[in-house]
Amino acid sequence: MLKITLKGGDVRQVAENTTVDALCRDISMGLYRAACAARVDGNLVDMRFELKSDCQVEILTFDSEDGKKAFWHTASHIMAQAVKRLFPDTKLAIGPAIDNGFYYDFDSNKPFDTDDLLAIESEMKKIVKQALPLERFELPRSEANELMQSEPYKLELILDLTDDSPISFYKQGEFTDLCAGPHLPNTGRVKAIKLLSVTGAYWRGDSSKKMLQRIYGTAFPKASELEMHLARLEEAKKRDHNKLGRKLEFFTTVDYIGQGLPILMPKGAKVVQLLQRFVEDEEEKRGYLLTKTPLLAKSDLYKISGHWDHYRDGMFVLGDEDKEQEAFALRPMTCPFQFQVYLSRMRSYKELPMRLNETSTLFRNESSGEMHGLIRVRQFTISEGHIACRPDQLEDEFRDCVDLAKYMLKTLGLDEDVTYRFSKWDKNDTDKYIGSPEQWEDAQNRMRDILNDLDLDYTEADGEAAFYGPKLDIQMRNVHGKEDTIITIQLDFQLAERFGMEYVDADGQKKYPYVIHRTSIGCYERTLALLIEKYAGALPLWISPEQVRVLPISERQADAVKEIASKLRAAGLRTEVDLRNEKIGYKIREAQMQKVPYMLVVGDREAESGTVSVRSRKDGNMGVLPLDEFVQKACREVDEKIN
Repeated sequence: MLKITLKGGDVRQVAENTTVDALCRDISMGLYRAACAARVDGNLVDMRFELKSDCQVEILTFDSEDGKKAFWHTASHIMAQAVKRLFPDTKLAIGPAIDNGFYYDFDSNKPFDTDDLLAIESEMKKIVKQALPLERFELPRSEANELMQSEPYKLELILDLTDDSPISFYKQGEFTDLCAGPHLPNTGRVKAIKLLSVTGAYWRGDSSKKMLQRIYGTAFPKASELEMHLARLEEAKKRDHNKLGRKLEFFTTVDYIGQGLPILMPKGAKVVQLLQRFVEDEEEKRGYLLTKTPLLAKSDLYKISGHWDHYRDGMFVLGDEDKEQEAFALRPMTCPFQFQVYLSRMRSYKELPMRLNETSTLFRNESSGEMHGLIRVRQFTISEGHIACRPDQLEDEFRDCVDLAKYMLKTLGLDEDVTYRFSKWDKNDTDKYIGSPEQWEDAQNRMRDILNDLDLDYTEADGEAAFYGPKLDIQMRNVHGKEDTIITIQLDFQLAERFGMEYVDADGQKKYPYVIHRTSIGCYERTLALLIEKYAGALPLWISPEQVRVLPISERQADAVKEIASKLRAAGLRTEVDLRNEKIGYKIREAQMQKVPYMLVVGDREAESGTVSVRSRKDGNMGVLPLDEFVQKACREVDEKIN
């Protein structure tokens, strides 16, 4: 008998070759009906997996991240089967689970339209009713190629597999797909399905390859859960910064300027200016020294740092890169530039830590398929900083970087919406990185100790490190569920040596400092996008581009409202006056549509008495107040940065 330890410590004994499925039925039929996949000794497996030795088993339901992925991955196979039934000549590409559902890429001569999506969805429901079992099997390379001979994209994927990689397939009814899994036991578990959209997608994200058709969908174990999700999607559409930000005139884009190159309009530029001033002032209080460095450099600089070898595809290169003396590149980061401040003379251990900050404009050659509003762009501005410190200062400096990031997030009201990720190197793909395995393990162990001492609730991710060191990524999802990094704090144990950044220690010996690369608020454009989505465009008073709008009831109050606006501006409140010959109700509605925090209505009585009728975006009609009293209230709200 095998000894099986379940999550929570419960121990079961089962016969050898018992499947996880059978174990699950023995534990609870309710759990069995909800099970999507399992972890055996940390490895993700199907419910059909046979237990052959003592091990730890965790049953994964739809409530877990990996359970959802198995569920949605099965739904993508159901969609592919439905497409092949309806459009047999279609070629299959890939169909993964994603954050809130799944997609599948197809090569079809027929452009899929809304009617086709409805037909595919209907066919998927038939496959669900059939409750087809999903059967996993493996084949040697020659037989795998034979099986997939009519699927050119699958043959390309097989060719990429190493000789010792298992080539696995999943079969459901007449449909077979190349896949690593895991999957649900049968198609009948996918109760509620909705196909959402179809878009174009280059094969493997490469614009030089063929454009395929990508169908997005989602699925849930219960119809009620699907309905709730669709309601959230509708709410997301209302908050989507890419639409709302344009409607409220925060930013725009122009085709003949280029993709990923947004134009910040006066409102958006004002918010970014306010954020930059806030960040730079706070960083100065915390001992940072401001720098201003070039936007481009010769290739020589990037060769020293390693970016030329490890990041060139993401850079905009100017001139002829084959003629090394003529090759320049726009900077994708600030670190090698700021290092020159440190290198301007020999440093003493007494000068450390040295904290340098800069509001940096950066350029990254993102693929066209990745562009999205202000969240992913090709030119952006970032609150970048670098700290050179002694080994004994490393933990305190890292802790202070985390504290600064948390302070920024809390002030902006974003602190409850983020998660933390410890991003490590991929030891199976060492060509992506500089440094030895021993150096990486030492740096990652040290960083893990720091994160544990900080008592952060974090996950670990292989392959997400910078090429020169591990990092803490602070993650946030946009309204569509796509996760992006908004703040990063990186531990660099290599670039100081590459640049010769020495200091003379207390013992008189020359040594290399640790370097921490960090942002305090991240990319300003991305932060603006997330703020628009968080507050549905109604930004807190302290960062609203327009804080107060003064509305006269008639032309008779024109002089009075101009004087009121002058006093408000003198108090530091960003104020506009609406002198148009329109009815007051129309002016109020328009100000509300534009998310103005406060509207001050002025009639003859208010003009004579020095009062204002206050309407709040949040609280509605607040009655008539003396102007000075309103100014004190609004200024206090700004000073305290109330969200």
